[in-house]
Amino acid sequence: MSILLFIEQVLNGLQFGVMLFLMAAGLTLIFGVMGLINLAHGSLYMVGAFAAAAVAGATGSFLLGLAASLVAAAAAGAIVEVAMIRRLYDKDHLDQVLATFALILIFSEGTRWVFGSFPLYLDVPSWLAGPVTLPGGIQYPAYRLAIIGIGLAVAAGLFALIRWTRIGIRIRAGEADREMIGALGVNISALYTIVFALGAALAGFAGALVGAIQSVQVGMGEPVLILAFVVIVIGGIGSIKGALVGSILVGLTDTLGRFLLPVAFGAFLDPSSATTIGSALASMSIYILMAVILLIRPTGLYGSD
Repeated sequence: MSILLFIEQVLNGLQFGVMLFLMAAGLTLIFGVMGLINLAHGSLYMVGAFAAAAVAGATGSFLLGLAASLVAAAAAGAIVEVAMIRRLYDKDHLDQVLATFALILIFSEGTRWVFGSFPLYLDVPSWLAGPVTLPGGIQYPAYRLAIIGIGLAVAAGLFALIRWTRIGIRIRAGEADREMIGALGVNISALYTIVFALGAALAGFAGALVGAIQSVQVGMGEPVLILAFVVIVIGGIGSIKGALVGSILVGLTDTLGRFLLPVAFGAFLDPSSATTIGSALASMSIYILMAVILLIRPTGLYGSD
């Protein structure tokens, strides 16, 4: 096994983890501040991907497509929060699950009605289409490196927003004691709408970035949503730092598992069987990692006790 190939897979795992962070950060904000289980978060990921593909296809500008993903997902999130979600805050989690599951069906059929059942394709921009030569002679796609850089920049921006801005102080206060900040004159409804729209925008942005790597199709957000829930359980509910660390752990575990396990089983199995068994075990390894962390720390790595 080549060390260069191993490093390339590590970078792939980091890129996958950063994409998961964009998805999980919004989800953990929404759950941490509002106490809401939002199964429709994956649908907002899909909305961002379709908006980016449609706008980029119409204008020929990838950057306009990214901007459209942010605007469309944030607008969809704000509308959904005002029209439906704010009626669920005082309900139990079962009601929230059922209501947001209904939103998945609405978004899926609405997207299919607008864009059709066939997938759309979002091209990587020409200025990011080629490989980059890294130290050691590693050839790695420039677009994937850009995703890593963008994701880390977004993480830094979120940390700064939550820690040092006025809205961040209100978000942290709302997570700790929503009744108290309401009594102090903070508009809770507006705060919740902003948080929900921010989380939706992050999910839509992640969908747009990934849309240039894979096809954009109805239902693309649900598998990513499952992994995002795993991430916030590992990292700790309500923790942006936990979402980042958990995302990178999941990304590396999944990617390196799919790379290393078939190699390990290939020593005594035929290549096709080794690949099948290795991929299956790699998928399981994410949940084994989650179980081990929860056994050691039931609230997650950075969750509050």
